[in-house]
Amino acid sequence: MALMAVLTAGAACQTQHHQASTRAGHPAAPAPGAPAAREFTLVASGDVIPHSSIIDRARFDGGGVGYDFRPMFSGIKPVVARADLALCHMETVYGANGVYTGRPVFKSPPEVAQGLAATGYDGCSTASDHSLDDGADGIRRTLDALDGVGVRHAGTARSEAEARTVTMLRAGPAKVAHLAYTFDTNGIPLPQGEPWAVSLLNENRIIEDARAARRAGADVVVVSVHWGTEWQDAPDQQQLALAQQLTASRTGGRPDVDLILGTRAHVPQAYEKVNGTWVVYGLGDQVAGEMYNKEGAQDPRANQSTLGRFTFTRPARPGGCWEVTKAEFVPQLFDVDAGRVVDLNQAIARGAEVKGVRDAIRNVVLSRGAAKDGLTMGQ
Repeated sequence: MALMAVLTAGAACQTQHHQASTRAGHPAAPAPGAPAAREFTLVASGDVIPHSSIIDRARFDGGGVGYDFRPMFSGIKPVVARADLALCHMETVYGANGVYTGRPVFKSPPEVAQGLAATGYDGCSTASDHSLDDGADGIRRTLDALDGVGVRHAGTARSEAEARTVTMLRAGPAKVAHLAYTFDTNGIPLPQGEPWAVSLLNENRIIEDARAARRAGADVVVVSVHWGTEWQDAPDQQQLALAQQLTASRTGGRPDVDLILGTRAHVPQAYEKVNGTWVVYGLGDQVAGEMYNKEGAQDPRANQSTLGRFTFTRPARPGGCWEVTKAEFVPQLFDVDAGRVVDLNQAIARGAEVKGVRDAIRNVVLSRGAAKDGLTMGQ
């Protein structure tokens, strides 16, 4: 997967081009005589939440002398690695000096970043309600670790300059801006003098940032939002209202936001096409230990999720817009006993008795009529 930031403008859907700062590098030019690619695939997955049991499993997989998260993601690696651009959601911050904790205050081993990179993830949203579990130091350690393995990030920042800089990713022939926001930080105040440390969810700010990303040269703008009501598989009113507002926002007749990816609810939620733009209300938890819902009952839905896969196609004419021409979801399960992410379709093909789980996820995903707009279950 090709991946780098871009410096110059050149968005497919705007007639004027502007320069803006981005995070290092230039896109590689196509080989002489090579046909220009006309599409790219983007995959996105849900919350990575290393509870204590997840940390213990990574320690076991590391032979007791370190932490190895690579085996945990191996079952979904074929889907992730084939994409032109793969995005995850890193729910927690990383600890230091072997002091790692699970719920309620998370400090995860930085080796999580190595597992994500080895799986093929190019970038992660890092804005969540746990972004400040270890203050500014936790943010710094997390972003340093992701930088160290070449995984880009959006939603938290180590400096005001970083917070103001568009995270721009190469996806095949396109430049994709990744923006990320969270509804809250569990009541933990932003670090003194650092109001930019975590991107908080605000409709006007998201639209302003999306327009800035377009001016910076983005062909496609992807917005990750940590939102919704925990344990509720139906989107709540805030999600529905914000999805309407963001997808309705336009500049020069074209959408400001091209794709919305939701996390936080701990359960899979519906996909829906709103004002012509795909919205994933909740991807679910890709990696998490056993979790207990509001009634205090262990809820297996917390280990169910989807991986969204969207094929974007280049506009047929100059000044046109990149459009999603194929929308898919891949149902996943985190096997808490084995400590592995499971591609449910592949598991069923191998004879595993998980069809009921797969079908339950599909019913939720399609519950708001996405099938009529072409969403299908991918392999």
